[in-house]
Amino acid sequence: MASSLTKDSARPGTPGSDRTFFGHPRGLATLFMTEMWERFSYYGMRALLPLYLVAPAGLGLDAGTAIAIYSVYVSTVYLLAMPGGWFGDRVWGPRKTVAIAGSVIMAGHLVLALPTAGTFYFGLLLVAIGSGLLKSNISTMVGHLYDGPADPRRDGGFTVFYMGINLGAFAAPLVIGTVGQKVNWHLGFALAALGMALGLVQFLIGSRNLSDRSSVVPKPLSTEERNSTLRKAMIWMLIAAVFYTIVVATGHYTLNWVMVPLMVIGLVVPVTVLARIKRDKELTGVEQSKVSGYIWFFVAAAVFWMIYDQGGSTLSIFADDHVDNHVFGWEFPVSWFQSVNPVLVMALAPVFATIWLSLARRGKEPSTIVKFAGGLVLVGISFFVFLLPLVAADGGKVSPWWIVLIYFCQTTGELMLSPVGLSVTTKMAPAKYASQMMGVWFLAVTAGDAVTGLLSTYGVDLNKTGVVAAEAALAVLAGVAVWMYRKSVKQLMGDVR
Repeated sequence: MASSLTKDSARPGTPGSDRTFFGHPRGLATLFMTEMWERFSYYGMRALLPLYLVAPAGLGLDAGTAIAIYSVYVSTVYLLAMPGGWFGDRVWGPRKTVAIAGSVIMAGHLVLALPTAGTFYFGLLLVAIGSGLLKSNISTMVGHLYDGPADPRRDGGFTVFYMGINLGAFAAPLVIGTVGQKVNWHLGFALAALGMALGLVQFLIGSRNLSDRSSVVPKPLSTEERNSTLRKAMIWMLIAAVFYTIVVATGHYTLNWVMVPLMVIGLVVPVTVLARIKRDKELTGVEQSKVSGYIWFFVAAAVFWMIYDQGGSTLSIFADDHVDNHVFGWEFPVSWFQSVNPVLVMALAPVFATIWLSLARRGKEPSTIVKFAGGLVLVGISFFVFLLPLVAADGGKVSPWWIVLIYFCQTTGELMLSPVGLSVTTKMAPAKYASQMMGVWFLAVTAGDAVTGLLSTYGVDLNKTGVVAAEAALAVLAGVAVWMYRKSVKQLMGDVR
């Protein structure tokens, strides 16, 4: 972990104030490295997952089932981010939750590394649980390093932290993907476990540089609440155990008995949470209006992620079958395509930041709603581009540059929608639901991936031109609709731009 030579930028009382990390509190280096290694393990495993599921030497599943499993896995990770944040707030505190999460993720990857098909899905479950526990809490600890929202270093700190995410995501397919595809699938999963182990070790060693607030449980459960929560959890676990025992005993069990309920939950939970917030009589008229406006952003984000996340499943399986992965006579692993997005993010993020700043100085920066509309249109265009290699690949191979172009369109759309979505969520959240609304934003990913999973489960071939064209048209039309109703949405947003 490198430190900055500048030693006067940390404020008194900040952990590690005598040493800094690029001008930021020393604890940022710990969290940067933890997140980098966790993302290395996560994206490395994710790059292998759809390919392993369809490979004859893997599980040998059909493409539709593989896409459904992938979608369920990703949607579950984001679904569990809300209870993960709850554990940090009410049970263990952020620091302890992240340490436990890292251990669970590492255990999950080790289970995936076992050469037995029977334990594979249990390994996926462990990784999903650990990722959900870690996701919200590590970001919370980054915020703890600074002196509140007004600290001028805060936004820069999150930017540095975000670079750790993309560094891990960029390197993972190149390393884990190569070993998994070229040497042994399970050795690739084992490398993911090693990555998480490295992240966990350095987190435990460097945790002395974190804020003391990260060890505090902000709102601990009372004895009565703890007993009630445990009782409810045990009842639901008992119901699930009895139900699935009956299903298995009667010979009716298939993978759909797990996947379909998870996908339905992925759709029902986001709608239920938003409806509960909207019905709260304690909210002021202004807060109610902002929640109504936020629903537009939530639905738009769900459509966006439904298409965007297929970059790791539908596109990956297409590339495995129909893309010429040779450069100058040398064959590279198909999983390497998963490194295109993070490297584009790192290259284009400063460009977008400069553009928005330049336009803002001239009073011409697009509003949040216009940026969202642009993001939707771009992700729709990416699938219109996808139609071209789909048609050209009929019985043959197409250039890898088609995949790069598709990811370029998706990444530009991501940079217009994702950072803006995080920002607008914090601005439009009612004070009473400030923390929960960030979980609601992650649930948009859950909803989008749940739709993809349900389509695949019920036999929709997502690599067919008609389906791809329909998804592309849906995104573009949604973007146009958001733009057409931008004035109405702006009124609902109140003082938020």
